[in-house]
Amino acid sequence: QVQLVESGGGLVQAGESLRLSCAASGRSFSSYAMAWFRQAPGKEREFVAAVSWIGRSTVYADSVKGRFTISRDNAKNTVYLQMNTLKPEDTAVYYCAAVLSVSTPRRFRWDEIDYWGQGTQVTVSS
Repeated sequence: QVQLVESGGGLVQAGESLRLSCAASGRSFSSYAMAWFRQAPGKEREFVAAVSWIGRSTVYADSVKGRFTISRDNAKNTVYLQMNTLKPEDTAVYYCAAVLSVSTPRRFRWDEIDYWGQGTQVTVSS
């Protein structure tokens, strides 16, 4: 079992930054890949970014590449999503996700995820 708790969401203006955090507990955090997804109202949940078990490899959705950075601190059992130059279209609920059977990142599908966090709201005003 893995428990994931996100934090750091909020309301910002376009062009500003936010950093999301996801604290994990349960199964050994440093053994599996982690990812972030997001879901806007009326839209499907979509992949945002993923990071390898050790944090050296990352993958991003085209829509956030160059603006978002995913990282992890295995000593703190935490994964981060630094979001810069935010746009109104980034508005969504952001979910932390664990993929226990995989140690390297790729653009995961939602049905490949083993555990989800409860989500944190990010709202970007224009």
